[in-house]
Amino acid sequence: MTSPADILLLLLFATAAATGGARFQPTPWYLAHATFYGDQTASETLGGACGYGNLFTNGYGTNTAALSSTLFRNGYACGECYQIRCVSSPWCFRGSPITTVTATNLCPPNWSEESNNGGWCNLPRVHFDMAKPAFMAIANWKAGIVPVTYRRVACAKNGGLRFSFQGNGYWLLVYVMNVGGAGDVSGMSVKGSRTGWIAMSHNWGASYQAFETLEGQALSFKVTSYTTKETVVAWNVAPPNWNVGLTYQASVNFS
Repeated sequence: MTSPADILLLLLFATAAATGGARFQPTPWYLAHATFYGDQTASETLGGACGYGNLFTNGYGTNTAALSSTLFRNGYACGECYQIRCVSSPWCFRGSPITTVTATNLCPPNWSEESNNGGWCNLPRVHFDMAKPAFMAIANWKAGIVPVTYRRVACAKNGGLRFSFQGNGYWLLVYVMNVGGAGDVSGMSVKGSRTGWIAMSHNWGASYQAFETLEGQALSFKVTSYTTKETVVAWNVAPPNWNVGLTYQASVNFS
């Protein structure tokens, strides 16, 4: 049976094709449920399965959510942006206000609990486990869980793509952040100043890796959106003396 997330993706691909495969368009609204984790400081949301690290210093703040596996798609949903509003519950705030969150984490299944009684992120449920401040923008936190409607929207970002480097001289692991447009990434390639384009493999979340010796070379990247299939090229993002543990920002981003 086709899941709501599958239907959503098919509609996204159709929209992308109709618009030339580039500019992201909002989706229709769908039904789901939402809970929250952590406290009002959102300190427990730092890190997460997407690998964004400190969500405050990296620009994601407290408007974030962990996605159930149906939406998370093995990390290819990292960076996607969703509008969420509480519906059909006495715990919803008046007027059903909308909040926008970025997918930064996975809400794993809990098969020790029934899917409708604690196992909220069990397959095939579509569920958002939100940072508490984001949840408190749409409903009273005492509710615990509320029905919501949601839709994918374009991610509005300031500045270009950001590339956080890990690994070593023989293995480059790159986390892609601050992704505009559809917000997601399906593939990357890296080019040293003395190499051609080298395809990078998906590691996990928003990270891609290349098992190559790239020390001492300026690095450029090709990044392809999972949803729209648009590719942008970020030339000479990192200088020849680049180092792991640092983040480099490009001048380009998705629309």
